[in-house]
Amino acid sequence: MGKFINPFTDVGFKRIFGQEISKPVLIAFLNTLLEGEHHVSDLQYLDKEQLGMGSDDRSLIYDIYCEVEGGEHIIVEMQNKSQPYFKDRSIYYLSRSISMQGERGSDWRYDVKATYLIAFLNFRLPDISGEFRTDVALMDMRTRELFSDKVRLIYLQLPLFTKELAECETLFEQMIYVLKNMDVLQRMPELLQSAVFKKLAGIAEVASLSKEDRIKYDADLRHFRDTLAVMDGQFLEGEKKGLAKGLAEGRAEGRAEGRAEGEKKGLAEGERIGMEKVAREMKSYGVSVDDIIKFTGLTAEEVERL
Repeated sequence: MGKFINPFTDVGFKRIFGQEISKPVLIAFLNTLLEGEHHVSDLQYLDKEQLGMGSDDRSLIYDIYCEVEGGEHIIVEMQNKSQPYFKDRSIYYLSRSISMQGERGSDWRYDVKATYLIAFLNFRLPDISGEFRTDVALMDMRTRELFSDKVRLIYLQLPLFTKELAECETLFEQMIYVLKNMDVLQRMPELLQSAVFKKLAGIAEVASLSKEDRIKYDADLRHFRDTLAVMDGQFLEGEKKGLAKGLAEGRAEGRAEGRAEGEKKGLAEGERIGMEKVAREMKSYGVSVDDIIKFTGLTAEEVERL
């Protein structure tokens, strides 16, 4: 087992981002993610079950729900397994967070605070850009200008982040690199000297887990690996079935094309033989080679050989 916890497990993800002691790490991550448009100074964790996020497995989805000092709500989640309607689900949770802001009494006048949903995806999401980061907001379809900053969805497709540490140019990229490789690191890289990585190293060491958390983490890690193994098995089985189907269809298509090609070649051969017979007859009557070529379509060489 590595020195640091696997952030793709429930215990690992929530330990890194979802507890009071790890608030500086989450704040640093949000500020690097939203650099130039929003700055988070403080936040408080909210009960995620308010949004209907239960505590069941839900195919390895880990959620954090918080409110920053300006009143904006932020949902951060880790999703390890692709599922149908994932985009719809993320829109639903974001919309639910916005609608709950209206439950403050009769004095409320639609003073909606922005809600962000940030999704770490440990897979490629279908029907989305082929970039590591995809930002979604409300915009005017004609002018392509931002219509409202109250709705924001950010999808981070981790398999598409392939940079090595030396290639990471920003703190955000460095944090993504560490999260992707944390479970195999034996120490925090020397290149990473900022306070956030020192804090991260301190809270993410497996040795720092309490006995109770270690038991939970070990169970989560087994569950995570088992789930990935099942996913790999399903993929291989699907690939095997797809290959068999493809081969069968290929053979059938090949036979059909072969028959058609054979018929085509047979017809062409028959036409050639027929034209050669006609050409011989024409030569026997002294017809010129040029006229024979025009009439039969044979070449001069073919006519000469007859």
